[in-house]
Amino acid sequence: MKSRYRPEIDGLRAFAVIVVIINHLNKEILPNGYLGVDIFFVISGFVITSSLYQRQSKNFKDFISGFYERRIKRLLPTLSFFVFITSIAICLFEANPYFSLWTGLTSLFGLSNLYLLDRSTDYFAQSTELNVFTHTWSLGVEEQFYILFPFLIWFSGFGTQTKKGARNLFLIVGSLAIASLISFLYLYPINQSAAYFLMPTRFWEMASGCLLFIGFQKIPSIENLLAKVPPLLVLALIITIMHLPISLATVSTVSVVALTLLMIGSLKKQTAAYKIFTNPKVIYIGLISYSLYLWHWGVLSISRWTIGVHWWTIPFQLALIFGLAVGSYRLIEIPLRKRSWFGKRWKTIVFGGGVILILSSSIIALVEPLKGKLFIGGQFNKWNMKIYKSTKIIHSITLPTIYLIGDSHAGQYGSVMTYLAEKRKFNFIMHPQGSKLKLLNKDREEYILASLRKYKNKFKKGDIIIFAAYIDKYFKEGQDWTKQYTTFIQQTQNIGIKFILISPTPSFQKVKDGYTCQKEWYRPSWAISKLCFAEVSKKEWFTSYNLPIRKIEKFLLANPQVNYLDAFSVLCPDTYCKNHDQNEFMFIDTHHLSSYGAMKLSKTFETIIQSN
Repeated sequence: MKSRYRPEIDGLRAFAVIVVIINHLNKEILPNGYLGVDIFFVISGFVITSSLYQRQSKNFKDFISGFYERRIKRLLPTLSFFVFITSIAICLFEANPYFSLWTGLTSLFGLSNLYLLDRSTDYFAQSTELNVFTHTWSLGVEEQFYILFPFLIWFSGFGTQTKKGARNLFLIVGSLAIASLISFLYLYPINQSAAYFLMPTRFWEMASGCLLFIGFQKIPSIENLLAKVPPLLVLALIITIMHLPISLATVSTVSVVALTLLMIGSLKKQTAAYKIFTNPKVIYIGLISYSLYLWHWGVLSISRWTIGVHWWTIPFQLALIFGLAVGSYRLIEIPLRKRSWFGKRWKTIVFGGGVILILSSSIIALVEPLKGKLFIGGQFNKWNMKIYKSTKIIHSITLPTIYLIGDSHAGQYGSVMTYLAEKRKFNFIMHPQGSKLKLLNKDREEYILASLRKYKNKFKKGDIIIFAAYIDKYFKEGQDWTKQYTTFIQQTQNIGIKFILISPTPSFQKVKDGYTCQKEWYRPSWAISKLCFAEVSKKEWFTSYNLPIRKIEKFLLANPQVNYLDAFSVLCPDTYCKNHDQNEFMFIDTHHLSSYGAMKLSKTFETIIQSN
């Protein structure tokens, strides 16, 4: 079959991947550089239709198996290698890489876009930069498109080269493209994530490339007309649109897709733009664009977990990105794509599925049971991994025992209580309940107190029960924890147990998501983002939580035997509460204390425990 290779298309791929990388390096330089992905979508539709045009196939089975064999050999090897290496890498620097690992795993099945949507991911949020596989959403969209598209090709008659095949395909794809575009324009203002991540709302972009190719083949005057447009002007317009405000995202997206179609049609040999886009170095970047796209985000994301992305680190990071991409392209992508794997197509497809399953099992092993085993962080993060873990320290059965219960906000005091248990020689048992509550879908208060009831026969005079919970989850959502806790107090009051309630602690809703705000040996203080620093007015905080605070006061009045540990006043002595002091961050995220922050309460804990 005659080659339809157009080197300028690879040049356009190079442009697309470069603007994406620039955007991900610094959004201020090219705010809408992410639209390079939309350029990729248009190119994919154009090239895939071109590759299937007049391709000889014996029957549908031969056609469909050949199509998926080529897709597997084109996409799977490089993606598998990237996911495997990057999964191990993120485990070294993130204590709990659950979100990243599951995104990587779903990307192997072409479903990461749906997983990110299910997790209510905002692509433009800061937290997405910390997920090393966020960018694989676009591969998911393309792979889902590839599930549908070959059936449209074949049953329209385009694949069997019938007389009306091209017309049928144009009408079918055109109709679907119009419906897709309408759904995109309708959905984007009301559900941006769905419009961004779903294949049906992205179908029109890839379909437009398909329609352009069919138009070129059946109506040559279209290509002749587009050839009269100066491609450098089109390029200038694309770059201009990439500087428009995010608020004009829908207009920008539609415009870039239209201009990309115009660019493909206008790039002719006699133009200066053609010479630029077909420069051997530019073409090479286009050829390795798939590997570049995969590796650039992984390197930048892990950089944000470690030393950060700064003007002086960018040359080294770009060199690493390019080196990994070139190595991946030369050693994996090209050899495996051009080589015959097994001779029979079905064996290639089955082998590809087997690779996905084996790699998926490896990733699941990194989630559990190898969770945290590869982590090379310091003491703080190793404690952070245990925030939801039970702790039991028994010096002697005759000594008093302190029970610490609640949600993850009980777990955040594990470090200070462990320290005091060793210092003051008392027994310590901690049963914090965090993420399990969502999984079990049980009554929160009943589940928390159930951990205490198993010790009911072991309670003795002098024991202390300490309760702590996150104010948002337990005091604002209508959870009546006070009734169950009061009942438990009444049931055990004859034993001689002491009770302590820990106050809510400050929360900082505007702080950057993720655990990248703590110093590590691989994350020095100068690498910590300014977005990590936050403060909140004490007056505004109390106004915001007025109702739950009144509920706490009512509970304390009804239960005078309960001592109140005012952690809030210790952590926030001034008019404004800060998530840091002059030495260190006191919070690991928007509302959980770090071990450093918890240790600031050691004297307060020691005093109230001693008085009890």
